[in-house]
Amino acid sequence: MRKCIGLLVLFILPLWMQGQQVRRTGKGFEFSTLDSAYALQIEARFQFRYAYPRDQDPVTFDDFKAGKQQVFSLNRARLKIGGHAYQPWLKYYFEYELSQSNLLDFRVMIEKWKGLSFKVGQWKVDYNRERSISSGQQQMIERSIINRPFTVDRQQGVAVYGHLDKPHAPNIQYWLSVLTGTGRGNRQNDDAKLMYVGRLQWNPLKALVPMQGSDVNFSPKPALSIAVAAATNRSNYTRFSQAGGGQLQGFPEGVPGQYRVKQALIETAFMYKGFSWQHESHWKSVNDRVNKTKTPMQGNLMQAGYFLHGLIPSIPPNLELALLYAQFVPDTRIDNKSQTEFSTAINYFFKKHKHKLTLQYDRIKLEQKNVDEEDGGRIRVQWDISF
Repeated sequence: MRKCIGLLVLFILPLWMQGQQVRRTGKGFEFSTLDSAYALQIEARFQFRYAYPRDQDPVTFDDFKAGKQQVFSLNRARLKIGGHAYQPWLKYYFEYELSQSNLLDFRVMIEKWKGLSFKVGQWKVDYNRERSISSGQQQMIERSIINRPFTVDRQQGVAVYGHLDKPHAPNIQYWLSVLTGTGRGNRQNDDAKLMYVGRLQWNPLKALVPMQGSDVNFSPKPALSIAVAAATNRSNYTRFSQAGGGQLQGFPEGVPGQYRVKQALIETAFMYKGFSWQHESHWKSVNDRVNKTKTPMQGNLMQAGYFLHGLIPSIPPNLELALLYAQFVPDTRIDNKSQTEFSTAINYFFKKHKHKLTLQYDRIKLEQKNVDEEDGGRIRVQWDISF
């Protein structure tokens, strides 16, 4: 915490010494010099959550049988700082989790040319939409069950990306990243093999689908995106999360270079006049180079939301209903084992995603035919507010 305060003083003091302007923007309070050569945005966000009978997604049969709990938590407490220095196109950003004292993001971006930009540091890798959307701009309280097995999450490395939008050419966005492949906080790889990630997105209607979970802006024009992505990595991990590298269920603790992971996805997203849709289909293969096994897995996500005022005028215009279906097959060679999720959420937006209240009911089922089956419900309430 002291380091955060020190960094804030380090960034803000030069602005005050040179003469400054202060205003409220969509990225928080912005301090800038009078010549606009330097700018800094500061924003804090808090998520307060209640859950019963559990908060975390069950991943084993024993998780369903664990005792019921009433959960009250400060789920996230984030400090976000970003801006530019020297030139408007030389940007920086970092994000700190106050409740766990974790530095989540730190990166510098060179965005002088729209079609060719660069960044270096640590960030959520540009792979799939569900994970890339900020936890403060999600449609549901939390990401679906397929996030755990398929996210590439935060990594350190470098990337090149851009947006090609010439008038008489396809509207294309691309991201190419080279990363350590050992998770958040790891500054080096476990062997000589790096992680490579690529994403290609086509926007056939020209308009961009905002990187958020609900159409809170009631898009006046339809926006559609179709994307494909792929990633390859060799490390001692089979999955990643905010905590760093880890193992999926059934995989032993790894040694350097033990697991060769290859994965790919197809993704769609759409927004128009309060309606939103997103879909992801994932494929992943984990090759255990020590035990000589290969495990193929698959996952699917479908999610939609709508502000019901468009159908029933008596319903408040800032009330949204959202539905989610997700399925995870941990081994496609065994067709009788899967995990599914059905979720329904009601969002009430006081100030779009900056201040909202969400009530959500989840039904999660873990099934292995002829062996066991568990099916459980969960209710969660979350208040999300940014300053």
